[in-house]
This record gives sequence, C-alpha cells and structure tokens, in this order.
Amino acid sequence: MPTQITINDVTGSTPYNVYLCDEPITTCVFIDTINSLPYNFTVPFPLDGQNSYNIKIIDSNYCEIIKNLNL
Repeated sequence: MPTQITINDVTGSTPYNVYLCDEPITTCVFIDTINSLPYNFTVPFPLDGQNSYNIKIIDSNYCEIIKNLNL
C-alpha cells in the first residue's frame, strides 16, 4: 500500500514549494506548489518504502522549513 503524507499547517507565506527528501537529505523530490492546507500526497519513487523522511518547504519569501517525519 502506498504511503500517504498529509501537511496540516505551515508557517510562512503562500505559495509553498513542497519537496520530500530522504534521511539525511541527500535526495529530494519536488512534490507540488501549494496554496492551501491540508495537503495530501503519496510518497513517490524512489523514496517509497522508507521509515524516515524530511519534508522541505520553501515559501514565497524563499524561507526554508524542514520537518523530520518518522513513520
């Protein structure tokens, strides 16, 4: 079954560019540019099947937010 991730809240200014990265942030995959939350997405190949991810979000002011997610 594919892994689903939901982003419920983010600080900063819209729009947000969302990336999913491995641990320790050596490979990142662009997910989408979003304007509203909550936002749900499926973990893409080649990152599927891992136990830990980093969600990297860059807001419209180019501020970078990184959150670690352990499944």
